[in-house]
Amino acid sequence: MQQVVTHSGKFHADDVLSWGLLQQFYPYSMTITRTRKQIIIEKADIVFDVGGLYAPSLGRFDHHQNEYQGKYSSAGMLLDWLEKESYVSEKIALALRERLVNYVDDVDNGRVETSKLRPCFATIVDLFNRSANSLEEFDQQFLKAASLAKTLIENIILEVETLERSSSIVKKEMKRTLESGYNILELPYYLPWKPAYFANEGSSHPTEFVLFPTLEQTWQVVAIPPIEESFAQKRSFPKSWAGLRDADLTAITGEEAIFCHKNLFIAVFKTKKSA
Repeated sequence: MQQVVTHSGKFHADDVLSWGLLQQFYPYSMTITRTRKQIIIEKADIVFDVGGLYAPSLGRFDHHQNEYQGKYSSAGMLLDWLEKESYVSEKIALALRERLVNYVDDVDNGRVETSKLRPCFATIVDLFNRSANSLEEFDQQFLKAASLAKTLIENIILEVETLERSSSIVKKEMKRTLESGYNILELPYYLPWKPAYFANEGSSHPTEFVLFPTLEQTWQVVAIPPIEESFAQKRSFPKSWAGLRDADLTAITGEEAIFCHKNLFIAVFKTKKSA
């Protein structure tokens, strides 16, 4: 059983995320102790965010000492080590940095300021400190916050895997529609199509809509934006459809329709033929 140590008392996003990363990727049984007692720190197998030493080969990952002038918090340090030791793949590590770890590093090192008016991982983690009034209660809340961090890590991994599967489907359908002159991208089920679509020159692709079956046994049509993050559309649905539902939308479209978003980028129909 490997012994892991981090500091006691109030916690922050980086130490919470560090424990989440270790739980997800480090393939050994571990127990964690939260303390500032040097005698316990010295005996530990892995120490993060406390101890005054950055030495990955020794299992030490602190960034508070003057000797360390790098960009990482303890979370960035641990992810870098986990990747170099092949506990996490390069692709997953990149996604974790882009989606979560780099931001935590920036916040903890003062490069980014948080705001209570702008919820983020760092401010949400800080809320877990609010109910703690003893070292034992801080330990309990730390574990709850780390559980949240691990859940986020797991879902980032799932996102990477889903995007990989989706990419081949989207690229194949883009090729088919380009060859046929069809302006609707038809998918076998809902999948995250935008990253692959725009990574393959989707902005200049002639398709204007995406069609797919929903879990409610209906068919949804989405107007494609000109760029990935835009709320505009290459081609909107008719203005007369805006906000209409059921019989009202059916009457104006002449098809079995269910709903059209007031901003004209989503429409739902009962059948594929209607869509």
